[in-house]
Formats: sequence, structure tokens, C-alpha cells
Amino acid sequence: MADKNAQKKSFFDKVRDFFKGLKAEIRKIQWPTAETTFKQTLVVVVVSAILCGFIRLVDVLSQLLIGTVSSIF
Repeated sequence: MADKNAQKKSFFDKVRDFFKGLKAEIRKIQWPTAETTFKQTLVVVVVSAILCGFIRLVDVLSQLLIGTVSSIF
């Protein structure tokens, strides 16, 4: 009988337990340093710029190729 009463938790007890667990898990996170965050952000920006340039180059070359082919016919 004691187990039956122990298993019955109110909604608010469940919510409190959830936030206790959440707080415990957040404390386990290893947050990056400002330097690491800056370096990783810089890498993302540089790679994005390179890919943007590559896509633009492919677009221009495709337009030239399609314009050349369509002018033949």
C-alpha cells in the first residue's frame, strides 16, 4: 500500500521534479569559452562566404552557357 501512495504524485510535484532534473542537467553542460565561440563563428562565416561565391560562380557560368546555347538555336 505504501508503494501505491508513493507512486501517486500531483501534477505540481511532477512539474517540480521535471525542473529539478532540468537544472541538474544544465549544470552538467560544458559551455564554450568566448574565444572558442568566436573562432567557430568565424569559421562558419568564412565557409558560408566561400560557398556563396562558388554558387554565384556556378550561376554566372550556367547563365553564360544557357545564353550561348539558346543563341545558337
